Amino acid sequence: MNAPTKASFTNRPPCTVLRHENRPVGMYVHRPQLAGTLAPRPYLHPVRTLGGTTVTEQPGVSMAVPDAYGSQRHLGWLLRDPDGFVEELSWGGAGGRQLLLERRTVAVRPLSAGCWALDFTTALTNVTGQEIGIGGAGSGSGGGFFWSAPRHPQPPRVFSAGGEGEAAVDGRCADWVALAAEDWTLVFAGATGDTRSAPWHVRTGEHPGVGSALGTRERPLTIAPADTVTRRIVTAVADGCLQRDEAARIAGQLSDKGAAV
Repeated sequence: MNAPTKASFTNRPPCTVLRHENRPVGMYVHRPQLAGTLAPRPYLHPVRTLGGTTVTEQPGVSMAVPDAYGSQRHLGWLLRDPDGFVEELSWGGAGGRQLLLERRTVAVRPLSAGCWALDFTTALTNVTGQEIGIGGAGSGSGGGFFWSAPRHPQPPRVFSAGGEGEAAVDGRCADWVALAAEDWTLVFAGATGDTRSAPWHVRTGEHPGVGSALGTRERPLTIAPADTVTRRIVTAVADGCLQRDEAARIAGQLSDKGAAV
């Protein structure tokens, strides 16, 4: 990130505009006006390519575990610049009890011409004094990071280094996953070993998007008292419909691991 400078804000709802070289590319709403049934949480929306194409649908880019945690509450900023921020949030359960303390780091990263990257890191600390479980038998998806993409008449194409199509990518681990429409492409990369070992959730139908799971029915996540779990997803936001070799090349710039075509 750059040296601290004054960021741009709006009043309703409270939000921060993220910029790439003074060009607005995303809006982060830290005090959302969402119904309780929607697991209220901060989100990034809209997010745009450098060419101005919107690549999110409400609720945009967010973290959620709706099966276990009712809401997230913004506690304060540790850093807030035009190209990123560090934020503290409280995750609450039934009755408003605090279960997790999150330190969230979001940064805009430059890539090649016509492309930039959103670097999203979450560090979740168990503050209950008891073990917390995410996922497992009887749960839903287990939640985690999810990017809700725009809906178009034609479903987006989804592919990874290991396969093409929703059936070949959904629920599988991969170093990177790409979601491509006619005029935009998103390339998602797990930027740490723990993140890469988590399966991707992919949808290309009525509500397209890509997510990285925290815990699943088959692979629940357990967080011991005072322990912290960290996940990092870096997403390239590109104009145009990229092919596999180009997506793989970009993916190699997003994490600590090289590209695999």
